[in-house]
Amino acid sequence: MTTPSRAGTPLGGRRIRAAVVGAGAIARGSHHPALARLAEEGETEIVAAVDIAEGAVRAFCAEAGIPHAYTDLDRMLEEQRPDLVAVCTPPTLHREQTVAALRAGAWVWCEKPPVPALADFDAVEAAEGTDGGPYAAIVFQHRFGSGARHVRRLIAERAMGRPLVAHCQTTWYRNADYYAVPWRGRWATEGGGPAMGHGIHQMDLLLDLLGPWTEVRAMTGRLVHDVETEDVSTALVRFANGALATVVNSVLSPDEVSRIRVDCERATVELTHLYGHSNDNWRITPAPDVPEADVAAWRDFGADVPSSHLAQLRDLVASMRAGERPRSSGADGRSSLELITALYKSAFTDTTVRAGEIGPGDPYYTALHGGAPGWAPAGTRAPAGTRAPAGTRAPDGTRAPDGTGPSDAADAGGRPAVPGGAGPSGVEASGAVGAEVRA
Repeated sequence: MTTPSRAGTPLGGRRIRAAVVGAGAIARGSHHPALARLAEEGETEIVAAVDIAEGAVRAFCAEAGIPHAYTDLDRMLEEQRPDLVAVCTPPTLHREQTVAALRAGAWVWCEKPPVPALADFDAVEAAEGTDGGPYAAIVFQHRFGSGARHVRRLIAERAMGRPLVAHCQTTWYRNADYYAVPWRGRWATEGGGPAMGHGIHQMDLLLDLLGPWTEVRAMTGRLVHDVETEDVSTALVRFANGALATVVNSVLSPDEVSRIRVDCERATVELTHLYGHSNDNWRITPAPDVPEADVAAWRDFGADVPSSHLAQLRDLVASMRAGERPRSSGADGRSSLELITALYKSAFTDTTVRAGEIGPGDPYYTALHGGAPGWAPAGTRAPAGTRAPAGTRAPDGTRAPDGTGPSDAADAGGRPAVPGGAGPSGVEASGAVGAEVRA
């Protein structure tokens, strides 16, 4: 039984009671250290952790000094009544767990990808409070920190002139061992391929810098790995401010890099890093006629605050205390998922997709593969009139079949078959938690 909503409960000056759901790599390596740092500063206290694997959650709690270990999310919510729940499980579990926490009156900080589809995101948003929370924020830590904040302001104020051309690159490398983990590379359990699970960070930062997008044209490929999803994608994106961008997401690239470049009228600003950035990772190159005083102002990033879970958590806690919707929640958090959904639809239907056109009744609203022949899991019924885009190929070079048998990514009831199974409220076994600690 879930406790009644505590929306609007004042936090005052007391510590925020936090709980962690999932005891895997991302919880141990990112969420817990951020929560523990704020606990040292008197902002938070970590009261509980939840995982279906009792041994794993007890070990996590013992190592981290967390007082209460649970294997049942609903029981934890009822007994501990946390103010904030960090969801650190695979994306297929995010909707159910986030909604349960919201209905119990807790704010949520959910690891990316947010949920497998726009329909799930809208269900989460519908469960949020309407006046002062609770709200659910997505972990998009690359938006946070001094560098992103400074450049966002420069672009918003047109200090470097209008943004014209942009490039967004997430070219990483993942080998066959990475995809040997049974839930990876499957729509039902990972939600998507590198566009969803890897490139989402840079695409989210690009949107945070440039604002709303209006249309996308994309291609995807399954060039190396034997997976359901893509292993590479490219896209052309038009923004409401007129800027044009190219986007590349890959797990086939031995020389790994994460990069964003924006060419404005008076300067080019570029970010080059891999899994996180600081002020030194940004470079501003002025046009030849720009006064030195302007360049100096642009290059003054202030005190260095690296992008991190900690930087985002500080922002989230401030929003909680103010009773305000946090960044990367609601429409702000949805924008990246909508762009990724449109990217897949464009690639799989060979069409240009415009912002706002994917809604209830559209097959891509409920699944990023949209039932597309050659891409949807085996046994998925394709919508009437759909076809595989020209050139769609299976990993062995043959044309990808539609498939007629039941998907091995779902059980007989249509539920995702995640290794270890799901316990109460879908809490995942620790072996499948921590989807991408470096993403």
